[in-house]
Amino acid sequence: MRRVNMPQTDSIEELAHFWDTHDLTEFEDQLEEVSEPVFERSPESVVTLHLQPQEIAAVKQAAQERGMEEATLLREWVLEKLHSIGTPN
Repeated sequence: MRRVNMPQTDSIEELAHFWDTHDLTEFEDQLEEVSEPVFERSPESVVTLHLQPQEIAAVKQAAQERGMEEATLLREWVLEKLHSIGTPN
């Protein structure tokens, strides 16, 4: 069986996809402890969204049906809307 190595990338999206499809215990021999944060998002890159419980349930269901995380689906919807109104990404 061919051994899979952890990805060597700075892309949060690529790393998130990799860890969504792999188990950490498969890579115990490749891990190293770090004492400081590896990724830090600037406060400008995070938006808080307040939804009603039934809206949250609908988003979770829609994301599950598409096989993706809720945040990924919400980002996709926002980008689609921005594109439809002609706002550059």
